[in-house]
Amino acid sequence: MMSLAVSGLAAVDNPAPGVAVIRCLREEGFAGTIIGLAYDVLEPGILNREIVDAAYLLPYPKAGKEPLWERLLHIHERHRLAAIIPCLDSELTNFIGLRREMATRSIACILPTSAQLKAISKSRLAAQLASLGVATPETRFASGPGDVRRILEEMALPVFIKGPFYEAYKAHSVGEGVHLAAVVAGRWGYPVIVQQGVDGEEINAALVSDGEGGCAAICMKKLVITGKGKGWTGVSIRNEGLLAIARTISAGTGWRGPMEIEAVEGRDGAISVIEINPRFPAWIYLSKAAGLNLPHLLLQMIQGQPLPAGGEYRTGVVFSNFTTNIITEIATIEGLFTAGEVHYEKEV
Repeated sequence: MMSLAVSGLAAVDNPAPGVAVIRCLREEGFAGTIIGLAYDVLEPGILNREIVDAAYLLPYPKAGKEPLWERLLHIHERHRLAAIIPCLDSELTNFIGLRREMATRSIACILPTSAQLKAISKSRLAAQLASLGVATPETRFASGPGDVRRILEEMALPVFIKGPFYEAYKAHSVGEGVHLAAVVAGRWGYPVIVQQGVDGEEINAALVSDGEGGCAAICMKKLVITGKGKGWTGVSIRNEGLLAIARTISAGTGWRGPMEIEAVEGRDGAISVIEINPRFPAWIYLSKAAGLNLPHLLLQMIQGQPLPAGGEYRTGVVFSNFTTNIITEIATIEGLFTAGEVHYEKEV
């Protein structure tokens, strides 16, 4: 049976995509072993034996690719990993840097190139999309507290204050913006991103690209948004403008793998792309529910199958996040603390 590793299992108030990705694969009939990759012993996804068969802690991305590769080799020796699906922005650089090493061990991992990842980063996104004819709001970068205040005084309010990888907060005044920038910088450092707010309706697209211009995509409209700007409830829609943008970005960047496009549609129907995330979104289970299971399509690509044409899905399908309790034993927590791993099933 195939052994597959999936990261991003922090199913908290700002959920990562990993649990949803695994649900998409399990419910499509995946019968192999799924190994959860985590960075903290209390990530809920790795404590749920219905989601993963085993779980391993990874070194934090800032440690670099060598410690990650050492850890992956340990996991590979025990499970003979066939593939890995990374689900976090911050870890992609290290996985891209290990592309050759993984290939020598026959570990499949569909990834963009370093150049492609940089091109859609927050610091370069506006220029990249302008070259493709895709609109973006004004985006500026503050190098320190004084810079934050100056930029806020120059831009029209409201604005969004963003970190380099995660977190986005809406600021309606200069004082609020300065405070939120300090909060974001405290977690991620500078520069802090200041982006012009766009009046309109938030819409997103999730997609899988084959690197040759082909992509399968689904659109979603946010119905309930958390304080961190995340969609807590949403509905599948068909927005031809956003789907066209998804195809343009897929073909124009030569992207291979999953992607999320966050956008705002104005009252005049114009669409501005505010962010691109180089992985599946946390709401990706909606794609399975709507009939276009994007994680399953990615798995098929990993197994050498072409991305199918078409990409039809049902609209009007609503998702809503909810909280529940995961029950485990203290021995599980102790095992993760001491050995950095836990096994719920027999090894393959």
